Amino acid sequence: MAECTYCKSETKLYDNGAPICPKCSEARVIKRKPPQNTDQIRTALVSQIVNATARVSEANQKFNEAVGHFPSGLPHPDGVQRIKNASNELTSARKEMMTAHKRLNEFIEHGIVPEDLKRSG
Repeated sequence: MAECTYCKSETKLYDNGAPICPKCSEARVIKRKPPQNTDQIRTALVSQIVNATARVSEANQKFNEAVGHFPSGLPHPDGVQRIKNASNELTSARKEMMTAHKRLNEFIEHGIVPEDLKRSG
């Protein structure tokens, strides 16, 4: 697994050939100038789905690893907390992905541009 170019955490996500974790990728998207036309808006929304999907995949892998450490199915007391943390992270990532899909769907079907992507000034 590669290290994120910015925060050095492990990641499978790449942006223009450079390894980048989902959190750093999202931060870069937020800092960019808001899109000015429908193609740019659609691209930004699809990019958010890609990032959220990568985060879900990463969280799912962490969850499976946490559960997989206990072949008997009965974790040690500290293992229970690791499983809960991994489960919470996976739940959060899935909600983020669903939100990203909803935003793209609303834009495509109804032309609703999310507030954070509207052109300022």
